[in-house]
Amino acid sequence: MSKRPEEDEARVQALESAASVVQKLAVLLSAGVSPASAWRYLADDDPGAVLEAVAHAAGCGESITVALTDLVTTNAAFSDAAWRALAAAWLVATESGAPLAQTLHGLAASLRDLAQTNREVQVALAAPRATARMVMVLPVVGILFGAALGFNTVATLMTTLPGLVCLASGAVLIFAARLWNGRLVRAARPADTTPGLVMDLTAIAISGGVSTDRARAMVARASAACGISLTQHSAVDGVLALSNRAGIPAAGLLRSAAEQSRRTSRSDGARSAATLSVMLMLPLGLCILPAFMVLGVAPLLITVISSTVSAI
Repeated sequence: MSKRPEEDEARVQALESAASVVQKLAVLLSAGVSPASAWRYLADDDPGAVLEAVAHAAGCGESITVALTDLVTTNAAFSDAAWRALAAAWLVATESGAPLAQTLHGLAASLRDLAQTNREVQVALAAPRATARMVMVLPVVGILFGAALGFNTVATLMTTLPGLVCLASGAVLIFAARLWNGRLVRAARPADTTPGLVMDLTAIAISGGVSTDRARAMVARASAACGISLTQHSAVDGVLALSNRAGIPAAGLLRSAAEQSRRTSRSDGARSAATLSVMLMLPLGLCILPAFMVLGVAPLLITVISSTVSAI
């Protein structure tokens, strides 16, 4: 559980960094710069592992699409969802013939929206996470409180049979509380870190002028090649069905549905965080407070009784 905030922050930073790269690529391509030169300009301006790798591949005459796909599937350092999204979008755009600059402008906006969604969920979960960490130290506070009163509760816990029983019981309760807290926090985190991405990819393919069936096939191939999970098939089917019934372009509907998916993910994250604040009371009441009693209060009572008996 302790590494989750760092992992979440790294995910948000990766999304923001990728959004910046994609936006710059879109501007360069709109100005007539070739894709290979655009990657080289970005790599020279802001050296980075991903930019350098793709720029080198492009400079050697290799396919940028293949280079991006290989990076995100074979190198763990480049496997962030943001770079997978870029690789998939680039692959779909080049295969469908969609305008690459326009595609990248839309993808940059989507990545910024995803980063904002993840950031808001991260902020919403910060308070419950802090609460979980804070209550975990209550048993230790109990031990220190006994020592502050002048009673050697540590010796009681370590050297007497009742103290050892209390120590073992408290350790089990704290361990159980830690596992319980970790499970609750993990359950509150959003399962889909890139909501709406499949709809965006389908919209890119359709904007290239291909049929909906071919667009679906392109997205499926790109997603498989880039390691993206197709978790929104039913949602895409519903949007395409509505487009067919209404006789309106599907690309705009898909992009609107993708934005709605991200808004829903944001509200679900806030709701999960609010629920988590309440659910954390369960391990607090059933594990942490009993651990506080057996590690802080019980040794203190044992020490007082032992001192009284010895004095008599």
